[in-house]
Amino acid sequence: MLVESPPSQSAASAAAPRPRNAARTAGLLAALGVLVVLAVASVAVGAKQMPLDQVWHGLFAYSGTPSDVVVRDLRVPRTLLGLMVGAALGLSGAVMQALTRNPLAEPGVLGVNAGAAAAVVSAISFLGASSLTEYVWYAFAGAALVSVVVYVLGGSRGATPVRLALAGTAASFALVSYVNAVQLMDSKALDKLRFWTVGSLASANLDTAAQVAPFFVVGAVLALLLGRPLNAMAMGDDTARALGANLTRTRITAMVAVTLLCGSATAACGPIVFVGLMVPHLVRVFTGPDLRWVLAYSAVLSPVLLLGADVLGRVVTRPAELQVGIVTALIGGPVFIVLVRRKRMAQL
Repeated sequence: MLVESPPSQSAASAAAPRPRNAARTAGLLAALGVLVVLAVASVAVGAKQMPLDQVWHGLFAYSGTPSDVVVRDLRVPRTLLGLMVGAALGLSGAVMQALTRNPLAEPGVLGVNAGAAAAVVSAISFLGASSLTEYVWYAFAGAALVSVVVYVLGGSRGATPVRLALAGTAASFALVSYVNAVQLMDSKALDKLRFWTVGSLASANLDTAAQVAPFFVVGAVLALLLGRPLNAMAMGDDTARALGANLTRTRITAMVAVTLLCGSATAACGPIVFVGLMVPHLVRVFTGPDLRWVLAYSAVLSPVLLLGADVLGRVVTRPAELQVGIVTALIGGPVFIVLVRRKRMAQL
């Protein structure tokens, strides 16, 4: 008589992750569906109310009417840029949190966005920069420089989450004050940047999206490739080395990815805060700490948040608009406080 032996422990452990991976995959597909719905809403809904047949006409039967221009030349580029910028902010936030092991790390909180903004404002006011192609390079330089400064001020290798958050906040306040001072002294810069400095998608066009797309694509690919080595680094440097991770290469690649993503996003839309902080935290509730899934979900759900905030800003103050950077700040401020209290970061 044959007796069926129980499955081995290794076989059971190998089969255990399958249901969770299936749930993660299904959740990611659902998130993509939500993103598609919001992208359609971003094209169809705006400060100017427009019937759906006019939106359809502007997309597929363009004839140059005012409604067609609004849809094709304003809303479509705005939506495309929102998709790229949202994904860039979410990916950079997730990478920064993993790299620094700091749950409060985010381009806005750590001053990276403010550094890019200060560099762009300086280039416009003092160096005569006038095109996005020029803005991007200054934004990259400002983002990289402030990242290094905040890391040093936070204690370098001895940095703690609280020190980094305080150093980033101090740098942000100083740089925002500098940006405001430059704009007050230069009326031309003020006119050009008054919407950009609060974070806005309102001035998006296809040229803007096309110019930042290469930087975004390279940064996004680098960030997504960092999932496995960042998972190893989360277990400590010694364990990561034992697993074959090249720590120096991983850190350099991560900083290059963050600089490309933050620099392109800030150059295109101005500093938009809290997106890269909120979304990775919300994602981890469902995915767990695996950076491969955290990065994938952040790349999808961050543009969901950004496009949702942008659509909300268009409709709540019709016929005027509330800039997306203001909406994300209003949402993100309370979330930041909750995260600090939950993680017990407020105790110095």
